[in-house]
Amino acid sequence: MNEKRVNVPELFGSMVFNEEKMQQRLPAPIYAAWQQCIQQGTSLDRSVASEIATVMKDWAIEQGATHFTHWFQPMTGVTAEKHDSFISPCGGGQVIMELSGKELARGEADASSLPSGGLRATFEARGYTAWDPTSYAFVKDGTLCIPTIFCSYSGETLDKKTPLLRSLNQVDQAAVRILRLFGNTEVQHVSAQVGPEQEYFLIDKEIYKRREDLVLCGRTLFGANPPKGQELEDHYYGSLKPRVSAFMHELDQELWKLGILAKTEHNEVAPAQHELAPVYSDANTACDHNQLTMEFLKKVADRHGLVCLLHEKPFDGINGSGKHDNWSLSTDTGENLLKPGKTPSQNAQFLLFLAAFIKGVDEYQDMLRCCVAYPGNDNRLGGNEAPPAIISIFLGSELTHILCSIIDGTDYVDITKKKLQIGVDALPDIPQDTTDRNRTSPLAFTGNKFEFRMLGSSQSVASPNTVLNTIMAEELSQFADILEKAPDFQSALQNLLHNTFKAHRRIIFNGNGYDQAWVDEAKKRGLSNLSNTVDCMPAYIDKRNVDLFTRRGILSEQEMRARYEIHLENYCKILHIEALTLLDMVMRNILPAVSRYSDTLCTALLHKKAVGSVPCDVEEHLLQTVSALNTDLLHRGEALQKALNGAPNAGGGIASSRYYRDEIFTRMEGTRAVIDQLESLTDASFWPYPTYADILFSV
Repeated sequence: MNEKRVNVPELFGSMVFNEEKMQQRLPAPIYAAWQQCIQQGTSLDRSVASEIATVMKDWAIEQGATHFTHWFQPMTGVTAEKHDSFISPCGGGQVIMELSGKELARGEADASSLPSGGLRATFEARGYTAWDPTSYAFVKDGTLCIPTIFCSYSGETLDKKTPLLRSLNQVDQAAVRILRLFGNTEVQHVSAQVGPEQEYFLIDKEIYKRREDLVLCGRTLFGANPPKGQELEDHYYGSLKPRVSAFMHELDQELWKLGILAKTEHNEVAPAQHELAPVYSDANTACDHNQLTMEFLKKVADRHGLVCLLHEKPFDGINGSGKHDNWSLSTDTGENLLKPGKTPSQNAQFLLFLAAFIKGVDEYQDMLRCCVAYPGNDNRLGGNEAPPAIISIFLGSELTHILCSIIDGTDYVDITKKKLQIGVDALPDIPQDTTDRNRTSPLAFTGNKFEFRMLGSSQSVASPNTVLNTIMAEELSQFADILEKAPDFQSALQNLLHNTFKAHRRIIFNGNGYDQAWVDEAKKRGLSNLSNTVDCMPAYIDKRNVDLFTRRGILSEQEMRARYEIHLENYCKILHIEALTLLDMVMRNILPAVSRYSDTLCTALLHKKAVGSVPCDVEEHLLQTVSALNTDLLHRGEALQKALNGAPNAGGGIASSRYYRDEIFTRMEGTRAVIDQLESLTDASFWPYPTYADILFSV
């Protein structure tokens, strides 16, 4: 039976109230007012919002929508929505369908039940959502979704979108100032461009249901290594299995309907692991789209009898899942500011933006590490598929050579043997992709962008991009302050490049990030090595970082402290849930199952001894080993329970987090080691849970 042919151009964006539909449906003055709002950041008049709301509602109803929702991104890391129908009574027991400008522009949500980090008392419930007109509305599951920000009654930021929007505005203004210094008067706006690659696992739904840890925690809390893992590297880029191919085919169509530029998909390194990569878009859109991508990964998988795992490390011993955040800056005239140009003036401009990035990463390395720190990523970072916890930048040999020549004041000889005299009018033609990509680097330059490789697969990309935008805005503003006042621009630029690269060259590292020698070298250089969330979080309230975010108007000190508290409380709660889940699985299933197996061994042993001369070595060895391990497991479970009973409140800040890291997580890892030994020794018919082999090779 032939499948119905998909008209992709017709399908793409069909469920999005995008600019094309707005231009077609809105009166010209209303459309012009909306465009002015987008381009100049002006507010929309209530009458304009009302016109847009009516047209938007009519379009949504045509797509089958009966409800609308303000779709926002609270500090939970996932999206939130409260649905209201379009119906409004009109007398005579009848209703009409309407959406007012007020309903479009602002909504009210219960802020007390969402993370606030102490910004709101429990009884202070009111929070507000406000329309983000720079994000297109869309229809999902019969509901018109209106992208919004989320704030408290008194105006404190309670979401991830608001800081991102503020950081985009800051980097826009700072970058335009720099371009003006190079004589560029055409560019009006600069935007951060982002392409987040998304890794994930697909496993069979029925097997998933039999693992309490997967259901409640999103990852396995124990599991012996299977006989075959990823050693043969035969899964990477391998032929797609039929169920996976069907899933990906439907996923693409669902994402395309929402205007999401799903482009590349393939098998990843680990068994059952896959990746999806989109075409680049502006950071705000990319964040919205990645949230939707994660949602539809789970929804579409469910329709195919599968479960999508987005946890950073669902299985021990094989690759975890990350989210590579490809970041660059682009002008409204189409120029990528991180692309080395072909003329000297363009190269000078590129080197100045490069210098700002290097300086910012070096000065705010702790904040960059902090923005990707949470329990799931603690289990992943530093593994063979993920960067180490030490922040560094990979530039490649060619670009590093150029920077060294600037620092040392020496002639540069490129691959064509042409000498370079360092200066604005004689900078090199910098080739792209002259070196291989360094997969051990947290921040790798890949020709025209930086790949921030430390993000975890379940993470919103909003916070990391907020940090990147903010530090870039800060450094570019500092550069502009210096160069705008300089009597000789060329000389000032040369000195600025020289001094910046020399002062911050320590952050550049092109070698193997997994090598112990790099850990030792990084320490000598004075670079941070924050290996876990608890060590990272104080960066949130470090005066240097607070000053940066308050100075640039991204977050207030109170809002930063609130985020600090939210992340610490979340860390404790996640470990508490995982510990309770592990105890439940141990006490109710693993201990009894191994005891039953021991009884069987004991019966067999007694039977053989009764017979007489029959060898009993196997039964004696197994019985002694599994009984000893089971006893050890019981004692470890009791110790873990005792530690949980003595645990401080999850909202106790850094002290509580340290307790959970040192007392709870450590005991969980010790308990896991015993379980994994028992799994490898217990008769398969007695073992109560699907093994890694069952899970990873089930699709």
